[in-house]
Amino acid sequence: MRDRISDARKKSSSKRLVIAVISIIAVAVIIGSVWGLGLGGSNEVTLSGAGASFPFPLISKWIQMYENETGVKVSYESIGSSGGINRIKDGLVDFGASDAPLKPVDDDLGLVHIPETIGAVAAVYNLVGIDTGLLLTGDILTGIFMGNITAWDDPRITEINSELTLPSEEIVVAHRSDGSGTTFVFTSYLAEINQTWSDIYGASKTITWPEEANFRGGSGNAGVAAIVQTTPYSIGYIELAYALENDIDFAALENQEGFFVLPSIESTAEAASNAAPSLPAGDASWDGVEIVNAPGEGAYPIATFTYILIYKEQEDLDKGKALIEFLMWIIHDGQDYSESLYYVPLPESVVALNEVTLNGITHNGEPML
Repeated sequence: MRDRISDARKKSSSKRLVIAVISIIAVAVIIGSVWGLGLGGSNEVTLSGAGASFPFPLISKWIQMYENETGVKVSYESIGSSGGINRIKDGLVDFGASDAPLKPVDDDLGLVHIPETIGAVAAVYNLVGIDTGLLLTGDILTGIFMGNITAWDDPRITEINSELTLPSEEIVVAHRSDGSGTTFVFTSYLAEINQTWSDIYGASKTITWPEEANFRGGSGNAGVAAIVQTTPYSIGYIELAYALENDIDFAALENQEGFFVLPSIESTAEAASNAAPSLPAGDASWDGVEIVNAPGEGAYPIATFTYILIYKEQEDLDKGKALIEFLMWIIHDGQDYSESLYYVPLPESVVALNEVTLNGITHNGEPML
């Protein structure tokens, strides 16, 4: 009798164990299914982007730190603003990046603008014995990049740099050869300063530069930086981070108040603050938004927002959620890495605007957050 009771108890215990194991497995399957649906996040999703070289040093840092924190992999190709706009329009990447806002012709594509950071374009040069601080005006820069000022000892340059001995050498002009947001920002400044430039060239990502032997094109900020670094008597325009990281000398430019100001985090932040643009909604037109030639004694005159572009309606639920999470991290935690790479963190008002934009991203017409 006792043996039968003992056997029964053993069978009952084994049955309970089997049921418990099955229950644990079932719960694990359910949790795994929920996680896979994106309700708990997923490290399996990978994101891709392409575009502006202007913010590339900062974007690279963001990608590295975000993967360290979350395990989510993000790739980014620095191919210029025009390339980034084309890639996102063709659906080849999850996000594009551009230093120039979209033109009205693209307003119906369903893309939204997300300002990611603020930076400065530096006028860099290679002159032996002349360190950072050469004084230049907007009109002088216009003359150089139009091919009208061709020698470093031109009276217009020597007059405002009387303490320097400038060489009697031809100026080699380095410019972007690709469609470039940096070119757009630089030419926006020249067009703002000089009516002749505005009438002939205007502000554009792509310029038909003079066909002179002393004009040389480079791809990306890195390409222009390389030309200036290796070519004596050259001048070019690149994002400030590239100038500082590569130890390239750069000019102090005359601002709206008549003061000569070097590009820096502080002078760029003052420009952005004093320009105080009334920014549109993320899904509205951003054509014409700029902060060049801003007022203020300490404001550097070639400052700019740079943008991430994504579709307001996301086709892929998991990728869409992962993308929003990444961008939310960028506009919050990611801003902590800006100053160390010579970018200006976004003002709180711009962060708040971006939050509204990201909260409006949809999938099948429904908000994803």
